[in-house]
Amino acid sequence: MFLRIIRRIQEWSLKRSITAASGARLTSGCNIENNQRRRSAIKVGAGSVIAGELLVFADRGQIVIGDDVFIGQDSRVWSGMNVTIGSRVLISHGVNIMDSAFHELSATKRHAQFQNIFRNRRNTVDDIECREVVIEDDVWIGFHAAVLKGVRIGRGAVVAAGAIVTKDVSPYTIVGGVPATLMGQATE
Repeated sequence: MFLRIIRRIQEWSLKRSITAASGARLTSGCNIENNQRRRSAIKVGAGSVIAGELLVFADRGQIVIGDDVFIGQDSRVWSGMNVTIGSRVLISHGVNIMDSAFHELSATKRHAQFQNIFRNRRNTVDDIECREVVIEDDVWIGFHAAVLKGVRIGRGAVVAAGAIVTKDVSPYTIVGGVPATLMGQATE
């Protein structure tokens, strides 16, 4: 009973940093990092269950999650621009979805970014290239897959476990491998 009360307090506290529709659940293992302190930067749809991590950076970024989505434990959705996840999407455990590399290619600029984060406590992606990620409705992403910046995954597609998605995925296809390539067709 006591643990249930503590969990409800934790969930209430996490929900204060996002916009959550009715029936959205944040499990005990989830983590929300809304560095903008603007609730509308992270939106979670009705009936969705978040067991992983959602992060938007201080200067920009937005995550919009549709209805009845599951984001598994140890999965990360990080945004410096925009990540949109449709409805009825299943994201297994250990998946990474990121709309940027989040670090400079220049060693000097990476070091300056490190100093900014750890000395000034300000985590930004000011000059780093970000490209929108869109995951359409009814997609299934297998465990330990990665979806990288600029990718659109079409409706009903399946991303195999361990795949690294660097290019768009057509609707109702199955992709896998490193980098992900077409493996077959999915059905409605």
